[in-house]
Amino acid sequence: MRFAPTLDTPMTGSPSVAEPTPAPAPAGPDVGTPGALAASAARAASASPASFAPALGRRPLPAWIGSLGLNVGQGALALFLLLFLALPLAAILAKSVTDGEGAWAGLAVVTGIIGADGFLPMVGRSLTVGIVTMLLVVPAAYGFAYGLTRTRLPGKGMLRTIALLPLLAPSLLPGIALVYLLGNQGLLKGLTGGATIYGFWGIVVGEAFYTFPHALMILLTGLTLADGRLYDAARAMGAGPWRTFLTVTLSGTRYAVFSACCVVFTLTVTDFGVPKVVGGDYNVLAMEAYKAVVGQQNFPKGAAIGILLLLPALLTFVLDRRLRARQGAQMSGRAQAYAAGPNRRRDAAFFTLAGVVAAFLMLIIGVAVWASFVKMWPYNLSMSLRSYDFDNMDGGGWLAWRNSLLLAFCTAVIGTAVVFVGAWMVEKVPARGQLAGGLRGMVRMLALMPMAVPGLVLGLGYIFFFNSLANPLNVLYGTMPLLVLCTVVHFYTSAHLTAATALNALDPEFEAASASLKVPRMTTFLRVTLPMCLPAALDVARYLFVSAMTTVSAVVFLYSPSTVLAAVAVLNMDDAGFIGPAAAMCTVIMASSAAAALVLHLASRALVARSQAWRRPVAL
Repeated sequence: MRFAPTLDTPMTGSPSVAEPTPAPAPAGPDVGTPGALAASAARAASASPASFAPALGRRPLPAWIGSLGLNVGQGALALFLLLFLALPLAAILAKSVTDGEGAWAGLAVVTGIIGADGFLPMVGRSLTVGIVTMLLVVPAAYGFAYGLTRTRLPGKGMLRTIALLPLLAPSLLPGIALVYLLGNQGLLKGLTGGATIYGFWGIVVGEAFYTFPHALMILLTGLTLADGRLYDAARAMGAGPWRTFLTVTLSGTRYAVFSACCVVFTLTVTDFGVPKVVGGDYNVLAMEAYKAVVGQQNFPKGAAIGILLLLPALLTFVLDRRLRARQGAQMSGRAQAYAAGPNRRRDAAFFTLAGVVAAFLMLIIGVAVWASFVKMWPYNLSMSLRSYDFDNMDGGGWLAWRNSLLLAFCTAVIGTAVVFVGAWMVEKVPARGQLAGGLRGMVRMLALMPMAVPGLVLGLGYIFFFNSLANPLNVLYGTMPLLVLCTVVHFYTSAHLTAATALNALDPEFEAASASLKVPRMTTFLRVTLPMCLPAALDVARYLFVSAMTTVSAVVFLYSPSTVLAAVAVLNMDDAGFIGPAAAMCTVIMASSAAAALVLHLASRALVARSQAWRRPVAL
């Protein structure tokens, strides 16, 4: 950071006063680096604030200017979230109480749908799929996470990478792979005893693949935050391994387990990608909403089902937030890291479990990739690039892939900037006055709302709000900017929480030092805060890029022929019967996401090494 002249510089027009010679600065970080700010704050504390303004060569800005800037920034962010989140959700609610002609119908539409033949059984099927998937995924993810964090498994890095690979693929990939494995002409069809993969178990297996990494990430976080002192106390009291697990490990991670259950259940109930491919006659709510809008053009019905899909997501979100708040009050700042001791039987058991799970995930991914190179399934299994000739088949061609890259790039750049500036204004800039406090509370509430809104529901809201002729923003419908804005809003909460966590981890002394030196707050953000939070910022960018490449539900209703996306092209190819090209497009999406993630990882290491060189110890 560039500083103004030092305090020993004489001031023009000041009385001639003999000043003491300043003591030499101690060896340490260079002036202008974040590491020097804490020392500057200590020196600043011994002098009066009035002495700094002339020495620094600038006059402090009036307080009302900073307050106005904060209010404008938070107001702009609140307006953004209102326009692209709250109002589309309100449009769904309004559409659900009107009939096909737009006339007021009250609850007649919702009650009519609920009372229709077969609707309640369909709700039961959706709940059953969600519960069974949750009961399969969460224990498996817990065991996998336990093996990575509480044992001495070999190859933990490789196992973790394999477990997170489903995040790089659209939700339709497991359905396509299951068709090749266990479909009517599948490789392993003979092992099923004549049973078909189309239906309940096909949806459950596909959703298990899709939701596993989401549950794993939550459980890894919960198991990593272990207090080693509790295990030492348990051993000292003579508790055995099983009793220690029940009373210490499971008890300490119960909130993470509940969060994982909520995420798996919500993702399963609101996803229509897997049911679209392998659902068969087993109709579920998400698929019914998709057919009501795309197939039947019955928008009130789609809105009513969207409201119903929003209810379980809101319920689980509220419960999860309350339990997380209770967990935060129980955490101790004196916790010590847990180190697993040697235990061959334990390590062998968890290595077997992790190996089985990793083999299942690799089987699904490997079959989809291999099938994309098969010339003509199942008659000619020779290798060919025929399925990658996207321009000569329905779906969107290579234009869809280029559009997805553009969407992912814009989402990563714009989303990261909006998320980090917004989180900084909320977490690091003090609110002065009732207006600033009110705006901050509104922004915090709106920033957490997207987590409780399924992508399918958000997409329906965008149809009803932005496709209305009475809305001046109607010009955005079907354009790439609207797809970017929708994707940023869809994944806003996770990115915001990541940024807020990184910002809250910084010592407040950095801001105090900058304030005492009269450094503008934005300069501190750009030269100190952002460089120190650079790893988290690049993690947000990577998350937004990959999510934009693979998302289907939130954008399936919003694209035009010129803005068709790769994940939507997979859906269109499957509809047209081109399952090989659909697998090929999934492979291209995975390869693109993996390449972008690798580039951002390498860029993160290089930029962090350059921007945070002051962290390295200096040889004396």
